[in-house]
Amino acid sequence: MNLKEIYDLAVEVGISVDLRGTEEIEKKLERTREKYEELDDEEQEEFEQEKLDNPYADTRILYGDPETEVQKILVGIDIEVGEVLIADRLREKGEEIDLIISHHPEGKALANLHQVMHMQEEILHLNGVPINVAQGIMAKRIKEVERNLMPVNHNKALDAAKIFDIPLMSVHTPADNLVTDFLQNKIDEAEPERVEDVIELLKEIPEYKEAVNLKAGPKVIVGSKERKTGKVVVDMTGGTSGSKEAFKNLAQAGVGTLVCMHMGEEHRKKAEENHINVIIAGHIASDSLGMNLFIDKLTTEGIEVTSCSGLIRVERGE
Repeated sequence: MNLKEIYDLAVEVGISVDLRGTEEIEKKLERTREKYEELDDEEQEEFEQEKLDNPYADTRILYGDPETEVQKILVGIDIEVGEVLIADRLREKGEEIDLIISHHPEGKALANLHQVMHMQEEILHLNGVPINVAQGIMAKRIKEVERNLMPVNHNKALDAAKIFDIPLMSVHTPADNLVTDFLQNKIDEAEPERVEDVIELLKEIPEYKEAVNLKAGPKVIVGSKERKTGKVVVDMTGGTSGSKEAFKNLAQAGVGTLVCMHMGEEHRKKAEENHINVIIAGHIASDSLGMNLFIDKLTTEGIEVTSCSGLIRVERGE
């Protein structure tokens, strides 16, 4: 596969398991294309062309010729300057690394992260929150994330990749979509009655089992293991943490338990106020599961993988 084919595959699999459905995604892309056609020449020149076919602003080829043939990749949850140096060191030792893939976005994929958060509006709606309410409570949070990203030095890892001439890409929301779909299907099929049943279900999954050994396994942070789950929702996609105001609306919509990667203290307090059980499955373990589901699609094409930066590599195959 070449770099462009890997990028296209990431977008394709992300769309295939997107909670909103492929039809809704295509409608959004078509709307973006229509808006693009309405722009003047200068605005079109500044427009990011990837948006015409890729609904995930946090997933991008950051550096490298799209036609580059890829045989071996270095993959990590976070790719910073140190990981780029690892790739270069491996090259010095004779292990050819054709591409570095980060899960968490870097470069313009990080600067664009807030744009992905609009999908949370529709996910809230799918879980019973009126769409006007969902858009209202998310608007403030999206702007907050955008402002928080403004002072960040987005291009440190990218600049290092350029110096060593190693292609670099980020695959964020597609992997998060994969882990969300995987876990929601597994939980729905098992129909757990109590919170402890969800915990045990998670521990059956190799990434979470290993995370337990690393002292970063699943934990209940709101509620208790003995409580009944009610409706269980896996909340692991949409860029980053959403609005803390959403918990009231989720509770009113009948959500009893949330399974998340991570949760800030202010969000935790709001969940507690609204009596929603919260299970933190584990950030890095969850990201590893999502990335593994994507990486397995690459290994079936003959691509070799070296993992780094927290990735708990588990091979499942097709």
